[in-house]
Amino acid sequence: MHVHILGICGTFMGGIAAIAREAGHEVTGSDQNVYPPMSTQLEALGIRLTEGWHPAQLDPAPDVVVVGNALSRGNPAVEALLNRGLPYASGPEWLARHVLPGRWVLAVAGTHGKTTTSGILAWMLEHAGLEPGFLIGGVPGNFSTSARLGRAPFFVVEADEYDTAFFDKRAKFVHYRARTAILNNLEYDHADIYPDLASIRRMFHQFVRTVPGEGRLIVNAADAELAAALALGAWTPVERFGRAAPADWQVRALASDWSEFEVWHGAERVGAARWDLIGAHNAENALAALLAARHAGVPPATALEALARFRNARRRMEVRGTVHGVTVYDDFAHHPTAIAATIGALRERVAAARILAVLEPRSATMKMGVHRDTLAGSLAGADATFLYAPADLGWDVRAAAAPLGARARVLGDIDSLAAAIVAEARAGDHVLVMSNGGFGGLHGKLLARLGAPR
Repeated sequence: MHVHILGICGTFMGGIAAIAREAGHEVTGSDQNVYPPMSTQLEALGIRLTEGWHPAQLDPAPDVVVVGNALSRGNPAVEALLNRGLPYASGPEWLARHVLPGRWVLAVAGTHGKTTTSGILAWMLEHAGLEPGFLIGGVPGNFSTSARLGRAPFFVVEADEYDTAFFDKRAKFVHYRARTAILNNLEYDHADIYPDLASIRRMFHQFVRTVPGEGRLIVNAADAELAAALALGAWTPVERFGRAAPADWQVRALASDWSEFEVWHGAERVGAARWDLIGAHNAENALAALLAARHAGVPPATALEALARFRNARRRMEVRGTVHGVTVYDDFAHHPTAIAATIGALRERVAAARILAVLEPRSATMKMGVHRDTLAGSLAGADATFLYAPADLGWDVRAAAAPLGARARVLGDIDSLAAAIVAEARAGDHVLVMSNGGFGGLHGKLLARLGAPR
């Protein structure tokens, strides 16, 4: 089968491409911006790439065109495939039709923590010798790729609630027919496609409706919105995890930064783990993954043992460098809850050392100003805050940051931002840069300026 992928350089669609190629299909693709590292990864797999959307890329006609959710009507390639009547599918639909039948799908859903939890789960299954397939929204540190076909039956998928394609406005995760489903949390996000929290709750419930009665729902016991979604109807056994009752399974800290913790099931101590990650939220991610792996037959002791060698995906509290005693981190946090959790986790590790938080409000929801009233509170744990506010943002970042007083600075260009941060930083500081994009190369600019004579 010749599979042509429109929007191939995104993490998810690139994963689809890798799996299709591994399955023996001829794969080609195009994107608006074809550049390393994704372009080189795909070309190394023998996948021919085209820059842009010219209809000629559909000659000769492929057997199916897989359309990414970033493309819409009016795109020249989309219009060509519709006018010519070519077979087409979304990425999740193609995966569900050609890879997932007969597989035991373990899906990880939630507003936060999907990539980390999926990576942990895939590694637990790998450590147990099960060689799972997976498709994850980042490259897990224990693997060299974000996706692989793996060995049947197990397949781990990061189950996104974002919409599927211009012709299918359901969430991606309803396509996967999960047997084991993790529900980490549920908050308002993706304001560009969901008008309110209730609409996201209904979509999560639609996902719940697809999990079989002989499957398993693994649910964050502390999340009221997940409880509300389940109250709409659930036909699958539920295991609840968290740090306190009513969780059936609990994590308890053995170190202040949660780099060591133990797992309890009711009154029974199941075991303990020591790993490189920090933060209570990551310990809960690990517990959710342990329960999913347990449902697939992995003993909890084996799953806990795997954590000692777990390496997280890039951009999750990733140290980009230390210069003259100043450490610069890169993190994907872009929602107030994730921002607060990330700062809190770093605080638990560095204690009284100064944290300089740097934020780019780049997600669609942030750009729409949905989170402006909770932004200052999410940054309150930092000693100083630097916010990037480009001229076209459309809302007043300075007003939103006002509750932080003199601890917050707002700047409108990357170079000025870098200069201000470096002027403030001193030996022993931790500069936590948070964005779901490249942030204009800020990390490299900071490290270069920190290394220059001052």
